[in-house]
Amino acid sequence: MRLSGALAVLLTLVVASVSSVPAARAQDAKLEVRPGDTVKNVLDRLVGQRVSLVLTTGPELSGVVTSVNDKAVLLKDLTNREFFDGVVSIDHIAAVIVRTRSR
Repeated sequence: MRLSGALAVLLTLVVASVSSVPAARAQDAKLEVRPGDTVKNVLDRLVGQRVSLVLTTGPELSGVVTSVNDKAVLLKDLTNREFFDGVVSIDHIAAVIVRTRSR
């Protein structure tokens, strides 16, 4: 009985620490524009983070920035599109949206 109680406490601690990681990452994310920045420069700094890209044609794609080059950005783990990744032309990005804080 004592062992199961200890396991329950351990499980609670693990769940609490895992659930606090996204909040900490969201607070650590910082979006800034430096002199001379382009969309590519901003996306380069956001590699590994979840972003939303508003396209010039209107739709919005959200995913994790995996790689960026002069012409395109690769988004993995697209939101609401399980099993899909996407490549977006940098010339078609109207805005980059990043979650920087949580409630």
